[in-house]
Amino acid sequence: MNHLPTPLLDKIKTPDDLRRLDRSALRQVADELRAETIDAVSVTGGHLGAGLGVVELTTALHYVFSTPNDRLIWDVGHQAYPHKILTGRRDQIRTLRKGGGLSGFTKRAESVYDPFGAAHSSTSISAALGMAAARDLARADNHVVAVIGDGAMSAGMAYEALNNAGALKSRLLVILNDNDMSIAPPVGALSAHLAHLNARGAAGGLSADLVTAQARGREAGHGTAPAASLFETLGFFYIGPVDGHDVDGLVNILEAIRDVRDPTAVLLHVRTQKGFGYTPAERSADRLHAVSPFDVATGAQSKGKPAAPTYTRVFADALIAAAAADPKVVAITAAMPSGTGLDLVAKAFPDRTFDVGIAEQHAVTFAAGLATEGFRPFCAIYSTFLQRGYDQLVHDVAIQNLPVRFALDRAGLVGADGATHAGSFDLAYLTCLPNMVVMAPADEAELVHMTATAAAYDDGPIAFRYPRGEGVGVELPGKGEVLTIGRGRIVREGKDVAILSLGTRLHASLAAADHLSSRGVSCTVADARFAKPLDYDLLRRLVRHHRMLVTVEEGSQGGFGSMVAAYLANEDLLRPGFRLRTLTLPDLFLDHDDQFKQYEAAGLNAAGIARVIETSLLQSA
Repeated sequence: MNHLPTPLLDKIKTPDDLRRLDRSALRQVADELRAETIDAVSVTGGHLGAGLGVVELTTALHYVFSTPNDRLIWDVGHQAYPHKILTGRRDQIRTLRKGGGLSGFTKRAESVYDPFGAAHSSTSISAALGMAAARDLARADNHVVAVIGDGAMSAGMAYEALNNAGALKSRLLVILNDNDMSIAPPVGALSAHLAHLNARGAAGGLSADLVTAQARGREAGHGTAPAASLFETLGFFYIGPVDGHDVDGLVNILEAIRDVRDPTAVLLHVRTQKGFGYTPAERSADRLHAVSPFDVATGAQSKGKPAAPTYTRVFADALIAAAAADPKVVAITAAMPSGTGLDLVAKAFPDRTFDVGIAEQHAVTFAAGLATEGFRPFCAIYSTFLQRGYDQLVHDVAIQNLPVRFALDRAGLVGADGATHAGSFDLAYLTCLPNMVVMAPADEAELVHMTATAAAYDDGPIAFRYPRGEGVGVELPGKGEVLTIGRGRIVREGKDVAILSLGTRLHASLAAADHLSSRGVSCTVADARFAKPLDYDLLRRLVRHHRMLVTVEEGSQGGFGSMVAAYLANEDLLRPGFRLRTLTLPDLFLDHDDQFKQYEAAGLNAAGIARVIETSLLQSA
């Protein structure tokens, strides 16, 4: 009779329970952990492939190191679901990315086992080195481990940290999780170097036993790799590559590294397979990086039929049209070809589409260089990621008044990804820059027009920002119209209150106007189109003919509404009794939740807009 093994994961509430198991049980733990991760994400959706690739590594790390006293930092956090299951959060794992539930990334406020919050890439080595330096200053003896993927290792910040770590010579372990696949396939010279190291390891028959001896030989001054790697030239003791799915071998190697007391930074190169152990993920082109709820047996996702094309797709099609009409149009992405729609542009124009890796700073200045030579670059970056290239945007683009076009996807609130990915601040950080033109489409048809407008604009930098998800279902124009810079439009005429919307809150503003109309309040609704330059004629008209003006935007304080208020105040247009209200995102970081609930919480849905107007009118009555 065949007997199923007794489940072990049920016995593990914290890593202390894991460490009490015999090493021979770790293979079973890893198998159960992988199955639990698959089952949980099939319910919640989220990031799947990355976590499946590090199940054995996660198990080995928590088995060998005394977390949370030993610090374990996961870069980005896409891969941290198995880590959360092993660190006391299994009973909440099916709340991932839901309102009030677990974050989809590591988060300090969530657990002592998350010593550093992450969601943007390439921060782990810097944070880990800071923790190691703090440990040394405090004369403590704990270990610090950073796990970073090969895709994240393409970012400049990672090399700044490696350079500092190699010189500081603090005891630190950096694990390079090399799966030859970030969100998209990796690009650049680093991927070629890693391929060389992997080939060298395969040719040399690098076994776990050999690597263990190599690590233990460090204190005696021998055990170096056959030839210098990039990491060794930066001052690290390099070990690898090793099999990241051999949990017993990983434990051997990690124990050897743990027990070496030489105060040296070590880089362990681990080879893994994204999506490992789940056939639908292994067969998927993106290894099921991010999924909606799915059927475990088949991997089929329950996405449903979209009501309208996504803003990302509309932008991609509009950019393809612009590139077809103008051979000087080029496109740039920082390792997000599918997320920005540039994968479609690359299929149409492979020679004019550039993926520069996770390197937003470089992407912006690379685009500036293209602009100096007469090309028309479109730099397509998530709003929240352009923050990483802000100095370059100011110094290399705006000061030189170079015509770089910034297409900012994921503007406003983004739902399940939460505060780390919300495009909350771009209106504030763009409109303060001289020479910058800033647009925001009210719907997908307006996005087509703004893409065409950006393509035609050569007088300086120009940006347009648009949200995540599907459009509102308006009919798309056959060809984009080049808009007059700084000119808004009246969408509905009224006489009591003017609502001036920037971006896709226009439809919520119209619904608010409908509600107010039923209460006897007549509203004009206008679409600003441009946050900069402002349509001064439109503003004067709205103030002159109404007793109240409300601005609505999907951005933080300090953006569009602040510019409107400053103009009206400086021009002495705020007559006695006139009311001005600026509706923005609240001055806090909103946690992950359903996108519609987030806008409700922010007061930027139709009910919230109407409520502000009704309250203000009552106060002035």
